[in-house]
Amino acid sequence: MANLKDIRKRIGTIESIKQVTRAMKLVAAAKLRRAQGNMEQARPYAGRIHGVLNHLLPDIDRTTHDLLTMRPAKQKAFVILTSDRGLCGSFNTNILRQAESIIDAAGKENSKLICIGRKGYEYFGKRGYDVVEHYADFWNELNFSHATKMARGITQRYLSGEFDDVRVIFNEFKNVAQQKILEYHYLPLVLEDDAEEVSTDYLFEPSKDEVVKSLVPRHLNIQMWRFLLESYASEQAARMTSMEAATNNAGDLIDRLRLEYNKARQAAITTEILEVVSGAEALVE
Repeated sequence: MANLKDIRKRIGTIESIKQVTRAMKLVAAAKLRRAQGNMEQARPYAGRIHGVLNHLLPDIDRTTHDLLTMRPAKQKAFVILTSDRGLCGSFNTNILRQAESIIDAAGKENSKLICIGRKGYEYFGKRGYDVVEHYADFWNELNFSHATKMARGITQRYLSGEFDDVRVIFNEFKNVAQQKILEYHYLPLVLEDDAEEVSTDYLFEPSKDEVVKSLVPRHLNIQMWRFLLESYASEQAARMTSMEAATNNAGDLIDRLRLEYNKARQAAITTEILEVVSGAEALVE
């Protein structure tokens, strides 16, 4: 059995860790509230633009728009969203494993990667994947300009012919305890399989082509903004849950160590009493 000094030292160390994990949980909870509020504001706008484009795309000539023209997908690009830091449970592990599976199925030699978040860049960079761009150290100052910068960079690479198909792999926020990994077809823009093609007599001023030309860049920007917000909210939810579990585990371990400490202390006291009694009896004799 460990001596009392070692047990006290271990209890003190675990209590310090518990304070850190509790503080990290509270910080993650505060960040989650802000991120969730921004995300819930962006979702309706992103969904509405997406719906309008789905309604207009069947009625226009896609070949007149570079971002709508379908071409053979010889080179694919995957945009992977992870965090910069760990201590968020399986948040990064799950998306990295699924992204790697998707990329390998598409062909590693025909795939280029754009990593948003340090964890993804470190993971794929060490494994020989072709990472053409990466972004890190911006999550704490996340704003819409980051989304527009990323969307513009991806669009320019696509228009230059560097790749023919762009997919985004990210965590969609469901609730605090659940995030869903999604693969989103970012470029070229396509009509969803479940979208309804409704014929109407609406008059457009300017023309449908001009409306689509105006909406496509906005759509790409707002969708990238939504991806960032969804991923950031998911990260904070995962970190909050993970730190709460760590805090509870630390508390349980401290309780067990205190019980062990009390047992050791009681055994030491009993031993001292026996030694005193034995000494007294020896003097009487």
